[in-house]
Amino acid sequence: MKTRLFLFLLIGGFISVSLILGGCKQKKPMQVRQIPLEDFFKNPEKARYQISPDGKHFSFMAPYEKRMNLFVQEIGKDSAIRLTSEKDRDIAGYFWKNPNRIVFLKDTGGDENFKLYGVDIDGSDLKCFTDFPKVRTEIIDDLYEFPDELIIGLNKRNPEVFDPFRLNIVTGEMKQLAENPGNIQGWILDHDGKLRAAIAIVDGVNTQLLYREKESDPFKPVLTTSFKESLTPLMFTFDNKNVYATSNLGRDKSAVVIFDIANGKELEVLYENKDYDVSDVTWSRTKKVLVCANYESWKQERYFFDQEGKQIFDNIQKHLGNYSFNITSLTKNEDKFMVRAYSDRSLGGYFVYDRAADQLQKVADIAPWLREDELAEMLPVEYTARDSTKIQGYLTLPVGYTMENAKDLPVIVNPHGGPWARDGWYFNPEIQFLANRGFAILQMNFRGSTGYGKAFWEKSFKQWGLTMQDDITDGTQWLIDKGIANPKKIALYGGSYGGYATLQGLVREPDLYAAGVDYVGVSNLFTFMKTIPPYWKPMLDMMYEMVGNPQSDSAQFVSTSPALNSEKIKTPLFVAQGKNDPRVNIEESNQIVDALKKRGIVVEYMVKDNEGHGFHNEENRFDFYRVMEKFLEKHLK
Repeated sequence: MKTRLFLFLLIGGFISVSLILGGCKQKKPMQVRQIPLEDFFKNPEKARYQISPDGKHFSFMAPYEKRMNLFVQEIGKDSAIRLTSEKDRDIAGYFWKNPNRIVFLKDTGGDENFKLYGVDIDGSDLKCFTDFPKVRTEIIDDLYEFPDELIIGLNKRNPEVFDPFRLNIVTGEMKQLAENPGNIQGWILDHDGKLRAAIAIVDGVNTQLLYREKESDPFKPVLTTSFKESLTPLMFTFDNKNVYATSNLGRDKSAVVIFDIANGKELEVLYENKDYDVSDVTWSRTKKVLVCANYESWKQERYFFDQEGKQIFDNIQKHLGNYSFNITSLTKNEDKFMVRAYSDRSLGGYFVYDRAADQLQKVADIAPWLREDELAEMLPVEYTARDSTKIQGYLTLPVGYTMENAKDLPVIVNPHGGPWARDGWYFNPEIQFLANRGFAILQMNFRGSTGYGKAFWEKSFKQWGLTMQDDITDGTQWLIDKGIANPKKIALYGGSYGGYATLQGLVREPDLYAAGVDYVGVSNLFTFMKTIPPYWKPMLDMMYEMVGNPQSDSAQFVSTSPALNSEKIKTPLFVAQGKNDPRVNIEESNQIVDALKKRGIVVEYMVKDNEGHGFHNEENRFDFYRVMEKFLEKHLK
């Protein structure tokens, strides 16, 4: 089940150090082939594979007219049917609703006002279900047990809130299930498809869990907590009486619990990790059991509840060796699984796993033109910031270098977006591209990054540009002290919040960085808070606690808004922005660019009229990284 819970993401995040991943052999730096830029950033040949509920077909996305469109192929046959013909924008996402019909989402020019479509697997009966101007569609529940129905949310009545609707994906008929009173951020259904619970924001900063026994009953509050604590229902227990949830109530790390939703109390802790938050669970619909709890240390990890489920995962891992994997879809009777395998040096591929035969059959490689032996390892590191906060991150060195022989390298410091997100161990085309061009890249999960517990998250509150920025600066200084970084050849690069951190780094440390790249980043906290999407406004009081209040914290906003301190920047800057960005308005980029140009600072500016929060169209990605490569080459090498 899916609930719309508030996680404020601007993008879809050193004194001593220890290397967590040991055993690296000493290597001499070697000459590597310069891989064409397009190989890193072009659309994959085929991607996002899913298997049909009856196991007779698989679906995938592949380029048509340079846009990622939807295809279906009968298993055992060589040819596929193209279901969509989008030429302006990639399909954002899709899933099988029943063995004959697929639903998908698509927006226009990056505005994030997604519309929902349905199409039969022979390409017929293509229709848009939510063709409303300036309305965003969200999937609330896929209603797995109801092959022709799903629950969607629409902000059609009020752009700030989403009402739930039951949609028939054959006829297109929609029935509104409830009217959002203005504060509900998530709706939860039971296994019978009944709307039984909701999550609301009260008083702007408190979260309230609402419950009703039957759909004819009114909702009643059963638990109210500060937003700083979380009880996140994942789904009802299989008897529809209680809920499985992740909870950090009374603890620092989120754990998997059984929660008595009728009486608002925790019944049992099923799994808790002492170091990391549990993010969610995997379950079996056929056996009606939880299979595992999922969490992320430096890599994806699982804690298993069900031994039969563990054996399936172990069998798949046995076939894949050292690759990590996820199950992207499975048949209704859970006899076949679509598996996505990957590593830090490979986009990987898709496989069909036959459970009865214990066979794993490759379906496709995602980027067969990229060779793993030409790509760089991501080394997990841990360091201590100036106030003794432990920070975990990743260091990627050009191929042939190790921690022992990496000296005097040009470096890209790359803070993630969010900021309440995190970086992880997986293939990142940006990181591999930069490493192939001879740069070392440092990514850090600065304070506030998710997955490390409540206290670590709260350390970021009202710390934009302050201690959050210290974590970035301290990482940069550690690389210098270690001798890895050439102190005259370090650049900051980030997107969204990472773009803000880039600008703020150039303000606070004007002599530390030789260049900066700001990709759809915030530059003025005052104007940013005024131009948030309408559906963020119910959480505005939370944002005031987490980012700051433009009135009561105005002095801090002045000191931590790069556009208001642009006179301190003297570093060459490249700025990229989507004209239709609904999260970081284009004026954020315009302000900093205009201010720097007036002072004669070197600044390059790229605006794409058909993009939003990040560049999705292939030709725009090529343009951005071509300019970025030349910019970094000029100012660092």
